[in-house]
Amino acid sequence: MGKPTGFLDYERQNSVTIPPKKRIQNFDEFHVPLSLEKQMLQGARCMACGVPFCQYGQIINGMASGCPLNNLVPEWNDLVYNGKWEIAYRRLMKTNCFPEFTSRVCPALCEAACTCNLNGDPVSTKENEHAIIENAFAKGLVQPHPPKVRTGKKVAVVGSGPSGLAAAAQLNSRGHQVTVFERNDRIGGLLRYGIPNMKLDKSVIDRRIAIMEAEGVEFVTNANIGENVKASGLLKEYDRVVLACGASNPRDIQIPGREASGIYFAVDFLTATTKSLLDSRFADKKFISAKGKKVIVIGGGDTGNDCVGTSIRLGAASVLQLEMMPKAPDTRTPDNPWPEWPRVCKTDYGQQEAIAVFGQDPRVYQTTVTEFIKNKKGEVCKARLVKLQSKKDEQTGRRMMVPVAGSEYEVEVDLVLIAAGFLGSQKYVTDAFQVELDGRTNVKTAPGCYQTSVPNVFAAGDMHRGQSLVVWAIREGREAARAVDRSLMGYTNL
Repeated sequence: MGKPTGFLDYERQNSVTIPPKKRIQNFDEFHVPLSLEKQMLQGARCMACGVPFCQYGQIINGMASGCPLNNLVPEWNDLVYNGKWEIAYRRLMKTNCFPEFTSRVCPALCEAACTCNLNGDPVSTKENEHAIIENAFAKGLVQPHPPKVRTGKKVAVVGSGPSGLAAAAQLNSRGHQVTVFERNDRIGGLLRYGIPNMKLDKSVIDRRIAIMEAEGVEFVTNANIGENVKASGLLKEYDRVVLACGASNPRDIQIPGREASGIYFAVDFLTATTKSLLDSRFADKKFISAKGKKVIVIGGGDTGNDCVGTSIRLGAASVLQLEMMPKAPDTRTPDNPWPEWPRVCKTDYGQQEAIAVFGQDPRVYQTTVTEFIKNKKGEVCKARLVKLQSKKDEQTGRRMMVPVAGSEYEVEVDLVLIAAGFLGSQKYVTDAFQVELDGRTNVKTAPGCYQTSVPNVFAAGDMHRGQSLVVWAIREGREAARAVDRSLMGYTNL
């Protein structure tokens, strides 16, 4: 695949990134792709490695190695190198419904498992994927393909995030009549309101939705199942129901002073920002302002990073990001060999922007908040922090992060954003369908299956597996569609 000596002949070259101080002036995407000619040379770097872990997509030592969608990475890298862009697009779409999403927001598990990592830089597979799909759109290759025959079966998909959209696309292609219900005012779920516009421009979602509508998928917004739409009605009207509502129950921090104003969940902060941007370019003022404020972000993951980048764009005076765990090593350690996912420190775009604006990394490791202090108006004005250390629990044998005695200190704060992850599905939805849950409040199914405890009701995505990546959600949606199709038709060719 590619050029046999390509990884020796050509160095890895990435898209041009707009400098931090310039890109924070707006909420636009900030990567400028390479020309197709230069991208072809990046495809040449894909070597005939024999065992392409890039497309493996299985768990090694508790972490995914390679693409969960089992993308045919070496094949389309080779096609990119040879300039066969249309065939590359066809091969890419064999496994991925939405490469325009994953090529923007996926952390590139394929690249982490690339054999070139053993002695150099991995193939730029994510940007090759981006070039393939965007070239296909530009050349008019991405066209609606409505099914030629309808089965007469009706399927309701509850939730329009990546798993719901993937399930809908697959089931519609099989000929079933699919209706997607979304509780928000716009389609997209996590893609729409959970991911900031500078990472995924919302016109990219609109472009795909228009194609799905032309293919026959029906979308219904402002339809909150369990509140203004009855679950019983869906079960009567549709032959099957797919629950793909996400793990949208945010983890809270229950400490003294939590009731103070100025403390928000990250998902609410990000949602309000994107909605105001889309509705009025912020003219309606219906967003949580960070202008001139001292911001604390609690959580060191992707959502926390998005809060950092968004706060800076909204004019924050300072940003502090708290991370309970120690800083990860800068390079792989001996107990984390290739092709495992590399447990190394990553400085993402939000942290890069904070460094450029404020002169230092916003992250403070092994630190948590023990109390919020409010002023006479009931507004949060300070946070009491404490340092943490790793200590072995004598009863369980597990290592835990515990406070260091005497390490408490206070910092001033005007806005707190809690990005501590999610606890699973929301109760009012699961109660509406009376589906059984597991110990993590995810919808329970048999291992490797998608059928819930309620007949004709299936589950997929974060609601099924817990908080995860967009690429895993797409895989879950595709696999759930196979299960639904088999239950309807007695067999499946999806």
